[in-house]
Order: sequence, then C-alpha cells, then structure tokens
Amino acid sequence: MKLSLSIYLMMYSLWLIPASAADEPLLGSNLTGLLDYAREHNPEFAATRYEADAAQQRVQPASALPDPVLRTELLDVTNQGTNKGTSLLPSQVGGTRYTLMQSVPWFGRRDLQREVAEAQVAQTDGQVTATWTDLSSKIKSVYAQYYYLSGSERLTRETLDLMTGLEQVAQTRYANGLGAQQDVIRTQVEQTGLSSELLDLENEQHHMHGRLNTLLSRPAMAPLAQPASLRRLPVAAQLDYAVLEQKLRARNPQLLIADARIEAAEKTRDLAYTNRYPGFTLGVAPTQSGSTIKTWDLMVEFSIPLQQGSRRSQQREVEAMLAASGARKEALLNQMLADLSESMSGLETARRTESLIATRLLPQAELTYQSALTGYENGKVDFATLLDAQRQILKARQQQLKAQLEAQLRLAEIERLLGEEL
Repeated sequence: MKLSLSIYLMMYSLWLIPASAADEPLLGSNLTGLLDYAREHNPEFAATRYEADAAQQRVQPASALPDPVLRTELLDVTNQGTNKGTSLLPSQVGGTRYTLMQSVPWFGRRDLQREVAEAQVAQTDGQVTATWTDLSSKIKSVYAQYYYLSGSERLTRETLDLMTGLEQVAQTRYANGLGAQQDVIRTQVEQTGLSSELLDLENEQHHMHGRLNTLLSRPAMAPLAQPASLRRLPVAAQLDYAVLEQKLRARNPQLLIADARIEAAEKTRDLAYTNRYPGFTLGVAPTQSGSTIKTWDLMVEFSIPLQQGSRRSQQREVEAMLAASGARKEALLNQMLADLSESMSGLETARRTESLIATRLLPQAELTYQSALTGYENGKVDFATLLDAQRQILKARQQQLKAQLEAQLRLAEIERLLGEEL
C-alpha cells in the first residue's frame, strides 16, 4: 500500500512539471525577453564586465608608494681584536646596522599614475557599453530578419492555399468546357514553385534560428518561439537629426572610449615629462652595538637623469600617440555622423514605403485580384491575367514585410550609434 502511494505521488508530481513549464512563455516571442536573457548569459559581455572590474582594481595600486625595504648589516662578524669568536647574532658582533628605506617618486608623479589608471578604467567601462550595444544591435537585427522570414513563410503558405483554390476553380471550368487544361497545369506549376520557396524559407529560418541562439549563448537548436511582433518605430519628433547628433557625440560608446584614450595619452605624456626629474630614496639606519642602539644615521638617495636623449624620444613618442588618438577620434566621429545620416534616411524611406504599400498598393492589388477572379469565373478574363493579379498581391505583401525589416535594421543601427534605445 505504501509503495503504491509513493508511485502515485511521483506520477502526480511528474504530471505537474510540464503543466507549470507550459505556463512560462517560450523565449523568442518578443525582443525584450531576448535582450534580458543575453544581458545575463552572454559570455562576451560578461568578460568585458570582468575586465572593467579588473581595471578598477588597478587604480589604487597605481598611486601607491612602493614597498619599503629593510636591510640588516652585521658588522665585524669575526669580532677582530676581541676574545669573542665569530657570531651571527646581532648582539654578539661588532655592530648591527638596520636600514629602512622608502622610495619616493617626484612630486605629482603618483597622481599622474592614478589618473592614467582612471582613464584606462573609463576605456574598459566604455568597452562594456560598446559590447552591449553591438550585441543588442545584432540581436535586434537577427530578430527582425527572423520575423521577416516567418512572415514570408506565412504569406507563401497563404498564397499556396490560394493557388489550391484557384486550381479547383480551373478544374471546374475545364470540366464544364469553359476553360483550358493549360490553366490547371499552370496552377500546379505555381504551387510547385511556391513549395520550392517554402523549402528555401525554412532553410533560412533554420540558419537564423541558430544565429539568434548563438548570440544568446544557447545551443544552436534550442527551442525558440516564433516572433510575434516587431518593435514600435519612434515617432518623427524623436528623429530630429540635430538632437540625435548631440546624443551621438555625448553617448556613443566608441567615442567615449576614444575620449578616454586621449585622456590616458595626455596623462602619459605628462608622466613622461616628469622623467626629467630624479626619484628619491629616503632611509633611516640605527646601529646596534651589543644590545643597545648607539647611533642613528639618515640617508637620501636619488637618481641622476642624465639620459636626456632617451627621455626626449619617449616624450616625442607619447606626443605622437596623443596626436594619433585625436586623429582617430575625428575620423571615427565623421564616419559615425555619416552612418547616422544614412540610417535616418533609410528609416524614413522604409517607413514611407511601408505606409504607401499598406494604404495604396496593397488595396489596389487586392481589388485587381478580386476583379480578375470574377472576370475569370465569368469567362471575361484569361487565366494569365488572374495569375498576374495574384502575384501582385504576394509581391506587395513581401515588399511590405521587406520595408518593415529595413526600418527595424535602420533603427537598430541608429540605437547602436547612440548607445541607447529610442
């Protein structure tokens, strides 16, 4: 009886597991879930965060003084001139000198070293943001393409069903002596062509499925839901070029990294100029005789910066590196402003194209098809005209999907340039 009850409880719990799992939405139905998952699980993004943390830990040591040095010298360990033998005990030798030394860099050098490390932290922080914007942009683009392929497959299947209906109409007319057998054959040829297109679309969806899972750091064939909808496009007021240009200049991750590199180069240059000045080593040295301290000595040691030719070469090197950083930022800014202008134009064109198709071209194509279908059934229009009308509807819907895809790709690129979502 106890065994039967245990089996029953185990089976009941197993029955509950899939029921609870079914309540959870499958990943992939919306873009937000994909981005949240990638933020938590993508290893490349995690690596950049660890690198940023490592850079942060280098700031404090950069400005710290080097460790002090303690030197112990045993003087006259053979005890010459006395009746004592050789000894290594501080109290049993002629004298013991303890020297405590601390190296001290030139004034302001430690602050410059800290500022260089802080600039490097800013670079790694910018790299974290840049990695995320690039990753999120790729996910947005692949998701949009996945939606496009899914929509294209749906349209092709609907068209295939429609062609099946047209085949029945053509067969009915042929059986009644009102149509030609060629019409039936043409519908079958069209269906074969659509079936071939479906195979291509399924193959492309398979590739896009694996690509999206790769970006999420999941197995290539892990299950993904079909994309339900695309993101809402920003309103026209959010796409003012002057405003977006200011945002790009202020927030673009690559430009922030470039600014940090320039800052690091400036501090490195200032640090190189401090090499013209000596570094110091300060020390204090008490001397023990027997068991007591008899004398105290002070010492100062400093380097002599004689190799000025080498230092001038170092200074010219950092000056050149600073100029190179500034030039690279200027080139990067010009390219990004051009990319922003191009993407904004592409987004507006795609938006207007989609609106034109939805409000004019598609309704016109549907009216043309209905008119051709009625005319064919009444024997007033040939079958070729009907097929052309049907193809116009499919073409218009595919163009509409393509315009939506183009708008989403342009939006993802704009957000990548800005470093934030609109």
